[in-house]
Amino acid sequence: STCACVEYYGKALESLIKQVRIMSIHGKMKHKRNKIFTEFRKLPGGILVCTDVMARGIDIPEVHWVLQYDPPSSASAFVHRCGRTARIGNAGSALVFLLPMEESYVNFLSINQKCPMQEMEPQANVLDLLPKLKSMALADRAVFEKGMKAFVSYVQAYAKHECNLIFRIKDLDFASLARGFALLKMPKMPELRGKCFPDFTPVTVNTDSISFKDKNREKQRQKKLEEQR
Repeated sequence: STCACVEYYGKALESLIKQVRIMSIHGKMKHKRNKIFTEFRKLPGGILVCTDVMARGIDIPEVHWVLQYDPPSSASAFVHRCGRTARIGNAGSALVFLLPMEESYVNFLSINQKCPMQEMEPQANVLDLLPKLKSMALADRAVFEKGMKAFVSYVQAYAKHECNLIFRIKDLDFASLARGFALLKMPKMPELRGKCFPDFTPVTVNTDSISFKDKNREKQRQKKLEEQR
């Protein structure tokens, strides 16, 4: 749903999936967008992590799967997203991830968009990749900050969802969501003010001590910290 989520999950997938080209694209990239899109079209295979900037008006040949991690804010966008696969007589698949409390979205799409769907059985023997993501965040401040920004932007986008009778921010399990983003601690944001999260355990490490792997960025950060002191 957001540029920040694309940045974070793109970075995560690069580390988690080897020997597959991972590319990311979103609306804030402006000048780089065309270059990335053209490069991706030429690839024999790969994964493109993107916002709805790629939901319509583009043609990439032989897209086998469209995975919708976040349900789109408008019902018509759902159909446009699915339309990136199965082009010009080809077969393809589209999958949307929903929480149990969001399942009435399936009926909504069936009525609103005449788009029937069927439930896919959960995959067996799924690897727990969250410890690796946490390790990445502890080893590089860039990953830690991307995760925090992604979480905040996800919550804000969820609160503005067009189908707010189905996607209710007050029913969102923030602790589970934070664990899913492999956060090291809860961010400070208005939506979480005054709430307690006994199901979320922050790391014991002082997150201010996490440094950037990029030496120039770390040098600038240390300079700012020194000025603040």
